[in-house]
Amino acid sequence: MSTPLSELPIRRLTTDDLVSCAGLSEDRGWPREEHKWGLLLTAGTGYGIDDPAGKGLVAACVLTSYGPGLAAIGMVLVAERFARQGIGRRLMKHVLAEAGDTPLTLHATPNGRPLYEELGFVTTGRAEMVRGRFTATDPVVTVPTRPATAEDMAALVRLDAEVFGVDRTHLITRLPAFADQLRVAEQDGALIGYAAAWPNMATHVVGPLIAKDTETAKALITSLAANTDRPLRTDIDVRHEDLLAWVKSQGLESLAFNAVMTYASPALPGDWTRRFAPLTVAAG
Repeated sequence: MSTPLSELPIRRLTTDDLVSCAGLSEDRGWPREEHKWGLLLTAGTGYGIDDPAGKGLVAACVLTSYGPGLAAIGMVLVAERFARQGIGRRLMKHVLAEAGDTPLTLHATPNGRPLYEELGFVTTGRAEMVRGRFTATDPVVTVPTRPATAEDMAALVRLDAEVFGVDRTHLITRLPAFADQLRVAEQDGALIGYAAAWPNMATHVVGPLIAKDTETAKALITSLAANTDRPLRTDIDVRHEDLLAWVKSQGLESLAFNAVMTYASPALPGDWTRRFAPLTVAAG
């Protein structure tokens, strides 16, 4: 006798589940993104439900914790054959219970937003996904950048915590191995920004992108683009209107908008004026 969907156990995922997670992404029409899944399953905690018929995962998501101040939910996926049967809601309720009193954030697609609103999440911002080949038709760079070194990591982690509002050491220290490029901007011997470009299928994703101002953000993007022949993709906070207008003038095109949502918190911590793009929307 088959187990009812409502009684299928929810378990912790490990890196051994990476291929199954990528397969679930593909099942829903998303890229497989195995490289990103690998990061999330090591830096965060994955939750999943196995298909009782042995056909991979029924559902999965990842919770990335940054201590008591914030955790991010991402990669919430339900296999197409099990869609619209309450599994996503059940998995989300489980993760909410696991998070306890910790404030939460997530990036919601238009399709996912109604469920999150039903669970108590509220929209506190928006991010615009852009993608394309960077043309460098506006090559004037007034802020010098350089590749990050091991000696930069302590200052880079401190800058990230100051801007993001919580300590992300366990995620940021993985960037040198995860990203193909990691660059910093300096002023008077102090770091004023940093950005990474990491491989995701046929693109390089720019993120995190943290910068003192828009000119510094432009310089970091320009320097990353100069060292890749892949299209760039990134998710920019829509409040950074000048940067969005500029990247579009440089060949990137709008793909989609996601709602930035929070739970048990009126807004994200930190300084949004210096937080231009996340490492990945799945990790906040």
